Amino acid sequence: MVKNIPVKILYKMKKIVFLTSTRGTNIKAILKRILDGHIKADPIAIVTDKPEAKALEVAKNFQVPSIVIPYRNYKKTPLDFHDKVHKTLVDLKPDLIVAAGYLRILQAPTVKKFKNRIVNIHPSLLPAFTGLHAPEQAMAYGVRFTGCTTHFVDEGVDTGAIILQACVAIKPGMSEMDLQREIQKEEHRIFPLTVQYFCEGRIKIIGRKTIIV
Repeated sequence: MVKNIPVKILYKMKKIVFLTSTRGTNIKAILKRILDGHIKADPIAIVTDKPEAKALEVAKNFQVPSIVIPYRNYKKTPLDFHDKVHKTLVDLKPDLIVAAGYLRILQAPTVKKFKNRIVNIHPSLLPAFTGLHAPEQAMAYGVRFTGCTTHFVDEGVDTGAIILQACVAIKPGMSEMDLQREIQKEEHRIFPLTVQYFCEGRIKIIGRKTIIV
């Protein structure tokens, strides 16, 4: 649990678990908004499949408990890995799971158990350029605009109901690294906002559409 949050804010907070395989920059952006009081939530754990993930440093710096489930230990039995992740999440009992740079596909039992309680961010304007290397895909296709999307996780790959999107222009002479940096700036804006809206009960789902109330 993050320290220095007033007790009056901790009351009735949503419990959040983060899933990640990477650096944790989006997790850091969200935790900062929790600390400054904009997001009323209790970050109870950061779960990663990579012992070398930089996100573990974020967990340490923000004093959030971390759980490492090394995927490399389950290469011959991947189903056991997914079962372990599922059991860990069930035991933690989160109100919201935030997938931030998590490079594994959550399995059907987990998605069903936490239906409409798992959010992800993808570096494109979905439904365009799903899967890996989305900024590279966008540049190769020649589009003039791309961006990022927050969405609920379903059983497909980047196919869940869209929550928020932000647009980024692909300017002449821009490198892929430049584009990634611009997209990440928008990610750090809309992902915390998505978590905030969820914790405030402001996201309503009607079919494939979400409404912010």
